[in-house]
Amino acid sequence: MTREPLLEMSPTTLDVAEGEAQALLSGAKAQLGFVPNMYTYMANLPGVLSGYLSTYDSFRKTTGFTPAEQETVFLTISRVNGCTYCTAAHSMIADKKSGVPADSLAALREGGDLPDAKLDAVAKFTEAMVLSRGNPGKDAVDAFLAAGYGEQQVLGVVLGIACKTFSNYVNHLAGTPVDDVFAPYKVA
Repeated sequence: MTREPLLEMSPTTLDVAEGEAQALLSGAKAQLGFVPNMYTYMANLPGVLSGYLSTYDSFRKTTGFTPAEQETVFLTISRVNGCTYCTAAHSMIADKKSGVPADSLAALREGGDLPDAKLDAVAKFTEAMVLSRGNPGKDAVDAFLAAGYGEQQVLGVVLGIACKTFSNYVNHLAGTPVDDVFAPYKVA
């Protein structure tokens, strides 16, 4: 599925980027081996790409979530926000790099209950945070804590939401086409 752009945006590709945008895109290519389509739209205002990359890196390094839990947070946010680009990208990462079991990945993409109790707790709390705009109620917080998580992970979900706000919103505006590497995971 391809989203219709909400704003006519031209991507800032590496070959035309200048200044901070050029440095950020070059860094991404060096790290990933390619420049994701999403980055080329974010680079139209380098502060957006810089903010995304900073929150992404911090989320990965500081939240205390396992790789599978990280993808659960990102996939839940992206599904709830209806971001087809990020759902495809994080589905590939979940499957190929983060060790999310296939049945949990399918449930994440569909919005169902996850068979893994810990991942299900992460998904439910993350969804409650997104839907309530950060005010999920004490019962939701207590249930997340009772599942074995702490303040670091509660705040980690906030950081994940900040990160995905950059990407999900830009992708909605741009109608970002899914990169070939993520294409097998496109949302139907």
